[in-house]
Amino acid sequence: MNRRLVILEAAAGPLYWLILAASVWVLLRGHNEPGGGFIGGLVAVSASILWAVAHGSEAAAKRLPSGSPVTLAAVGVALAALSGLPALVVGDAFLTHWWGTLPLVGVKVSTVLVFDVGVYLCVWGALAGYALALLAIDDDELEAPR
Repeated sequence: MNRRLVILEAAAGPLYWLILAASVWVLLRGHNEPGGGFIGGLVAVSASILWAVAHGSEAAAKRLPSGSPVTLAAVGVALAALSGLPALVVGDAFLTHWWGTLPLVGVKVSTVLVFDVGVYLCVWGALAGYALALLAIDDDELEAPR
């Protein structure tokens, strides 16, 4: 039996990118308002789940930035850990965030954003991997002969 949902497949493309854009907006707005890396990552997971329901778990895993949920989560953890290193160079405690201004352009930057991006990628990779694995079980049952 073919359980293809043509309308969902057609709508999944634009919705996927719209949800990812919303997740990046939540990620970037999180320093002075509620939100940030964790909530943005959860929104990104919902985009991956939408794609998995429309096109299958394997196709959704291939759409992840690294192509693998485990790799994405590991990159996120590494990035979050690396955000604490500039404080050690200055002599502060690990994960004491550093604030500064980029020379020539005058844009304020901080290691908080690097940390939040790491959390975002870690949450997206870990929870998307879990959800895609659960959805893959359902995919396998549909393909099994009765």
